[in-house]
Amino acid sequence: MDLALLSAVLVGAGCLALGYYIGARYPARIFISARLNKDSAVAGNRKKKDKPKEPLEIEQLADILEDFKMVLVVRNDLKMGKGKIAAQCSHATLGLYKKVLHRAPKTLNRWEMCAQPKVVVKIESEEDMLVLQERAKSLKLPTHITIDAGRTQIAPNSRTVMAILGPVEVVDDVTGGLKLL
Repeated sequence: MDLALLSAVLVGAGCLALGYYIGARYPARIFISARLNKDSAVAGNRKKKDKPKEPLEIEQLADILEDFKMVLVVRNDLKMGKGKIAAQCSHATLGLYKKVLHRAPKTLNRWEMCAQPKVVVKIESEEDMLVLQERAKSLKLPTHITIDAGRTQIAPNSRTVMAILGPVEVVDDVTGGLKLL
């Protein structure tokens, strides 16, 4: 192997290791705080009709509780393939993340500090999923249900996966009876 190529590989590996170390030591704090500062500056230029939404109540729990997790509830009756389930879980995770980003940033930060735990469970019907969502909402937990476009395996507008984020004990109170997928 050429000495220049070997040097480039070693420098690249060193940069990768440094980036990993920084990301592991200071996960997302730098990026979230920079984004919040930018968003607060933009908020001053908004019109009255674009009022920012109120913070979610879960934000108060992020100050006093340590362990947060996300649970992804997958509808088992749709008989989705493994890849479809993975894609729908990704959509649900991102949808909930975007929903909580501006309204409960401390909650996201706490979840990220816990290593972003995600648990995937199954539920047998859409009706059961909606009942579960109401239970989560009654406990002030943020939720997001992914609705599929219907281009591949399932019918359009099917509710496929629900994501719930919150303190471990509260989320377990909602989803504790469900089996792992």
